Amino acid sequence: MTSTIRTARRPKYPFLAGLGSLAVLTLLPALPAEAAPADDAAPSAAGFASPREVTAAERGTAAYLDASQGRPERLKAFFEALPKGGDLHNHLSGAASTEYLIQLAIERGLCIDATMTAVAPPCGTGTRPAADARTDAGFRQQIIRAWSMQDFPADQSGHDHFFDTFGKFGLATWDRGKLLANVANTVVKQNQFYLETMVTPASDSAKKLADAVGYDADLASFHRKLLAGGQLDRVVNEAVKEADDANAQFRATAHCGTKRPDPGCRLPVRWISQVSRGSSPARVFTQMAVGMRLAERDPRFVAVNLVQPEDWDSSLSNYSLQMRMLQYLRGQYPDAHLTLHAGELAPGLVKPEDLTFHIREAVLVAGAERIGHGVDLVHEDDWRKLARTMARRQVAVEVPFSSNKQILGIAGDDHPFNAYRRYGVPVVLSTDDPGVSRINISHEYQYAAKTYDLGYTELKDLARASLEYAFRDGRSLWAAGSAPSGYRTVSACAGSRPGDAHPGARCARYLADNPKAATQWRQETAFAAFERAHAGRR
Repeated sequence: MTSTIRTARRPKYPFLAGLGSLAVLTLLPALPAEAAPADDAAPSAAGFASPREVTAAERGTAAYLDASQGRPERLKAFFEALPKGGDLHNHLSGAASTEYLIQLAIERGLCIDATMTAVAPPCGTGTRPAADARTDAGFRQQIIRAWSMQDFPADQSGHDHFFDTFGKFGLATWDRGKLLANVANTVVKQNQFYLETMVTPASDSAKKLADAVGYDADLASFHRKLLAGGQLDRVVNEAVKEADDANAQFRATAHCGTKRPDPGCRLPVRWISQVSRGSSPARVFTQMAVGMRLAERDPRFVAVNLVQPEDWDSSLSNYSLQMRMLQYLRGQYPDAHLTLHAGELAPGLVKPEDLTFHIREAVLVAGAERIGHGVDLVHEDDWRKLARTMARRQVAVEVPFSSNKQILGIAGDDHPFNAYRRYGVPVVLSTDDPGVSRINISHEYQYAAKTYDLGYTELKDLARASLEYAFRDGRSLWAAGSAPSGYRTVSACAGSRPGDAHPGARCARYLADNPKAATQWRQETAFAAFERAHAGRR
């Protein structure tokens, strides 16, 4: 890593020189020749925010980061202490630590079969109690390897091993509140301030409703049938009850409201409803409708997402249909947000034609506000135009580097991280399934800094972006059009320094009225403390 203050550097791409010295554009490694944008396809200035001034504290912190190169312990401590916004791409069951899942399996009295899959008791022939993992270190390690990516077998693809883990530890994940307590504590300890995590609400009831009603290719007619007699609302009621129970269990597990609450008690958490994209069209549409209706009814739920491998035969054959389903339902539930796993594909995993349209349809047909993974960007038809559209619409990309490498084998220059940034597409770093991947968000930030030569101000803006593009209620601290690299405060807070303990009266009222802005202000307070601790050190 070289100098972290980029603004004085000579532009590497001459066709970008007219846009000014933007941190988001400079020092990006060249794309492969076939992917490099031609001059006539260069991003327009309208897709980018004006460059912001770099403060003395930021320069000092950048110098500290530069001086820490080659000193692993200092770098590790730096990235652990770095404020890192929020995690917007997080699957609850895959986010809890594997060791905690084993603990939950023991608490539930589960058994482990020969394939290292958790099964219901009693433990018969070919199984043994999960409790044996307390005393048998070898058995415990076998479970950890089967339930995570630790030392995954060389004779199995990372893709297959990753997705197989969920079926193996599934019975240990029924206590949603306990899982959330484990994950929330980790998020806070990683110096993050917000979490959106994915769960499947009222799963069995949604499936039963779909099967009972039966599929209708006329989506409006199908929707009316689901609503008839309050059927869909009964499923939504069950999902609300599930959330209530999970919240009570979380508060008890995390000791919230006691004299010694866990760190996770102070974390704002919102749920994203998962839809199993590999299911039948009837079940997929019904799960979508449940999630959309739930997001408009219960403020704890904010969005819908599609999960399961995007490369499954059923996922591929029904992809365009599912995008049209979402397009229809978004018209019915305009206040529900949408973030989609799209482009979680790589050459060799699917046919070449399947790489050409998934992100495009997620954005242009379904109307996704964020994209998860987006790895196949440069294989999409007219991908430069797509990237410019995403930049103009401010469609953010959730980037979990570790799972992209483990599942798809995509890393470094093969990853479109730089292509997104070059075109001004907002990027947020995320963990995906940190328990399965055996990583945390600090690892992802450190990987990004090392791999893509990111300096402190770029890391800071990535952290800011993860709150700016969150589906947090209320308005932003940052003025419209100033993200992802400018970050100028809204007029109400223009006279106050972000993060100050005592903002002006007008700004204080704005923060009180807008939880999103308040969360962002809290991160700015953390940045000020972080910079005071590092700016004067070498």
